[in-house]
Amino acid sequence: MRFLIQRTAQAQVTVDDNVIGSIGKGYLVLIGVCDSDTEETADLYIRKMLGLRIFEDEAGKTNLSLQDVNGGLLLVSQFTLYASCKKGNRPGFSEAGSPEHAKKLYEYIIARCRETVPVVQTGEFGAEMKVSLVNDGPFTIMLDESILPAGKRKES
Repeated sequence: MRFLIQRTAQAQVTVDDNVIGSIGKGYLVLIGVCDSDTEETADLYIRKMLGLRIFEDEAGKTNLSLQDVNGGLLLVSQFTLYASCKKGNRPGFSEAGSPEHAKKLYEYIIARCRETVPVVQTGEFGAEMKVSLVNDGPFTIMLDESILPAGKRKES
């Protein structure tokens, strides 16, 4: 699983010229899923994401979490986070999860986030989307398998 988290001042997703998701201050999270990912893996990533302290406090230190600043989430499925550019110039996506598995976990992640975050907006799984944001900072964090306990990481 991979979460690319971008701290935003604002972000939105458009499908067919219609805005389907929009937030102000918060995180735009691009979510990539592989076939070995589980709900347990998703829970770990969600806990880590929501626990990140990457918003500035009154002293200008990155010390506040999403919940501390009443931020929103814009969650967008992004299989291209599993692009491999090892061979040639055309990326391969064989490491990305099957659409059925990825959609199931994406929907699970949305549901779990809605349990604790008041504003959760989404993209549309499998759609051609236009994603725009004002990256605040800019501040971008990649959560990948390095956050997993040693026994849960894929062997390279």
